Amino acid sequence: MAGHAPESAPVLSTPDTHIFEDPTPTVDTSSLPRLSHEQVALTYEIERTVKEIRQGRWKRIALQFPDRMLVDAPRVYEGLAKGLKSAREKQKAPSRDGTASGKGTEDEIAEKLEKMDVKQEQEDEEERLFILADTSYGACCVDEVAAEHVDADVVVHYGRSCLSPPSRLPVIYVFTERELDLGPVVSTFQQTYPEKDKKIALMADIPYSHHIPTLHARLREVGYTNVFATEIVHNPGSLLPNRTIPAEVEGSKDALREYDLFHISNPPPSLLLTLSSRVASTHIYPTDTPAPSATLASTSLALRRRYALLTSLSSASVFGILINTLSVKNYMHILSHVQKQIAAAGKKAYTFVVGKVNAAKVANFSEVGGWVVIGCWESSLIESKDFWKPLITPFELGIALQTDESRVWTGEWEADFQNVMNQQERRSDEGVNGAAGSQNADVEERTNGDGGADAEYDSEEESAPPEFDLRTGRYVSHSRPMRSSTAKVGLRARSQLEDGMAASTSTVLAKRANGELAQIGGVVSPGAEFLRDKRTWQGLGSDYTQDEGNNAEGRAAKMEEGRSGIARGYVVGKEERLH
Repeated sequence: MAGHAPESAPVLSTPDTHIFEDPTPTVDTSSLPRLSHEQVALTYEIERTVKEIRQGRWKRIALQFPDRMLVDAPRVYEGLAKGLKSAREKQKAPSRDGTASGKGTEDEIAEKLEKMDVKQEQEDEEERLFILADTSYGACCVDEVAAEHVDADVVVHYGRSCLSPPSRLPVIYVFTERELDLGPVVSTFQQTYPEKDKKIALMADIPYSHHIPTLHARLREVGYTNVFATEIVHNPGSLLPNRTIPAEVEGSKDALREYDLFHISNPPPSLLLTLSSRVASTHIYPTDTPAPSATLASTSLALRRRYALLTSLSSASVFGILINTLSVKNYMHILSHVQKQIAAAGKKAYTFVVGKVNAAKVANFSEVGGWVVIGCWESSLIESKDFWKPLITPFELGIALQTDESRVWTGEWEADFQNVMNQQERRSDEGVNGAAGSQNADVEERTNGDGGADAEYDSEEESAPPEFDLRTGRYVSHSRPMRSSTAKVGLRARSQLEDGMAASTSTVLAKRANGELAQIGGVVSPGAEFLRDKRTWQGLGSDYTQDEGNNAEGRAAKMEEGRSGIARGYVVGKEERLH
């Protein structure tokens, strides 16, 4: 990246004047228009939600709102509670005459009535609603973690969504449809595309997607013949993520490049980068300006910036895998896939789960050279200059781990990690090994072979060409710490076994001999190496030494009885003085 790289991690201390301030950004709800009761019922689809809850027979319902909609949460809660109560009361008067008067013995009739009573009791059980006021990760994803805290049976997700498939709970999506004046949209469309026979795909952000059929009909009335109206589907891996595609495009990414895309409302950056190589062009019609006009989306600068980030990580020795979701289906599969890729490249990976990602959290781990974000197809792309080290996606990791000779940047960009895994499987089935796959086979062959192979591998490491950091121009001697040490560890372990020495299984941090790397359980640990050699503070008790004799500053404080009681009246030690 062309920007100046900081020399050290940012200072994470908090000034005394800010010590009690909440750093969470607040949402100004005073400027938001207050909806009437009728508008709340329509916008949040109270009637449909009640119907689906009753059909699913769910009793514990979690309501997930984005921050800007929390102002309406109490009224939505009240509307749902009234609707569910009314539905229960309507179902409380079943007619048993038809069942009881049917043919059968008295025992059969009694059994039928007993089953009806059990079913009626289940139906009469009151539903409980819970408002999830703070999401664990992004608002676009279903927050199954928070829902499981209240043992919910179903989640009602409000607002725009990434539509990533959840892993455990059923979901009712309420997109909170927004109004849009289609007159200016049609006029802008005609100015943007004067040719009436041009192939154009209509697409809108999810809250505006219900306008697409009407807009499509009006465009056909004014003479457009090749306009395709997309529909919402729950498939982030589609060529148009979460949207249908023309029949002629099925299975052919090249055919979609003949279409221009007209998108209503500003799309997320991940969608723009994904579409940059799939459609001929993208025009965006904004919905947040009084006099909107369609603008041509340009992603060339963003793609160059992403490419610069991932190429700068080619010399990174330690990667952090940042889990940014616990709800998206198959996220554990992509985690395993990323770990194998990094290990095959001879680099070290550490896995982190930090909830909502911010610069201060990840800056605590200064030994990490780059971060791989595993989240939904929208939240995996994090662009901010506040982060000390780059954050990339699983797709970009595959390019970053390639050598300079084999790395080819085609301009294509993939957001959905399921597609990333599918592409890797297809390459494996076709017998085309990527850089990571060949490195993996190379490592296995040389570490599982005989001593001669290890020695040969060691000599190859010595004669390998030097690697340089593209940002600083400095020589990097530790870009593949696991590869350079694997052979040495294997030789040392085998020589110990030949001499009758048992291999150590201890998990204690081993003390380094001259020239050796720190190990935990016999495995090289760059994190432990960094902790010992580069961190100035290594935890409680690390700021004094045992060999300072009677020096009071070098000894640990004696344990003594602390304060007890409550804040308004407590005693100190044995003096029992009231404070």
